[in-house]
Amino acid sequence: MTAVEKIEEQLASLSIAKRSTLLEEPAYLLDIDVSQPAQPESSRFVAVSCSNKSIRVYNRETLSFLREYSNHPGILNGVRFAHTCDSTVFSACSDGTVKCWDIRLSTQKAVQVFHGYPSNVLISFDINCSDTILCAGTEKVEKDTFLVFWDARGVANCASTSKEPLGVYSESHNDDITKICFHPVKPNLVVSGSTDGLVNVFDINKDNEDDALISTCNSDSSVSFIGWSGKDYKQVYCVTHDEGFCWWDIAQLDTEDPITLLHVVDVREAVRPENDSLHYLVGGLYHEKADKLFLIGGTSRGNIHLMSCSTNGLSLVGTLCRGHSAPVRSFYWNLTDESLLTGGEDAQLLLWKPGAAERALAKKASMKIASSVQKRVRVHKSCLKSRKR
Repeated sequence: MTAVEKIEEQLASLSIAKRSTLLEEPAYLLDIDVSQPAQPESSRFVAVSCSNKSIRVYNRETLSFLREYSNHPGILNGVRFAHTCDSTVFSACSDGTVKCWDIRLSTQKAVQVFHGYPSNVLISFDINCSDTILCAGTEKVEKDTFLVFWDARGVANCASTSKEPLGVYSESHNDDITKICFHPVKPNLVVSGSTDGLVNVFDINKDNEDDALISTCNSDSSVSFIGWSGKDYKQVYCVTHDEGFCWWDIAQLDTEDPITLLHVVDVREAVRPENDSLHYLVGGLYHEKADKLFLIGGTSRGNIHLMSCSTNGLSLVGTLCRGHSAPVRSFYWNLTDESLLTGGEDAQLLLWKPGAAERALAKKASMKIASSVQKRVRVHKSCLKSRKR
């Protein structure tokens, strides 16, 4: 059995190991991140951004609820732990701020606030692997859309309580910047995706935006998810709001070879699970050990489909059933123990592990509340030309 076949078998054998307790105020679970423990024996934490404008923190092993931060005046758009401090978590808000929280404290006051410019409505963000730079993407206001950067050094010891931006990129996108993702190991590289259909890769060590823009790839649709993949993470990919998938090899930029590895206009048509259906895509995950990219999608009833990506197309690896009772909106893949965390519109946080067994629990009824994601997603069909190959 090859390494890829073994990984695919493990993914297909994922079963529910833990299920969070439903809280008094149920909410859609829109984004998930997990802390990196400072010591090997330390507990890990899960942070979840919710549709009720709160961040919830759980124990990763037991999924027991620890605390909630609800001091957000606007819509939450993402949650990220610092890489070098497992008690520090960030959240971006549509009020134009990125807040930093210390999960050791029960106070509802953020320990640091990164302020954008007055007109900024932040809808995406990420922090680089060295915890030195924060970057957030804005909604288009009039004719302007920005990538906003802050100096994140000193966050661990809260050197200051408020920070202003270092500067912005303003020329590379012409619509809402829906996703930002820093390179996993190179702190100077960042990729951004937008409703303008463009996926841009930047080297922020360069002196200006024009020099920083390494490549522009065109997905021809509104971008909903982006990520890095491949050996040394030299590939980028995106999922679109109309369930398309694009995959590019940035290492081919200086060669005569095409950089597009795969473009699937509608994954729902390309992958047809037996006795089931594929209604939407959630995102992707790159499995470093197997050097393999996978996509995660699902159904309105809560089934989760895992798909394998190759330059020849997509193939179904397996389906996770009897977990969620409504669409899945977020996930986190843990390479260390091959486990998967998923969050859904049924307000449930689930931990899946290969071959796990869960005591029988009744599925929670599907929640009938309007998702903040559904309210604000706009799919743009306009055809755009790429500035670069």
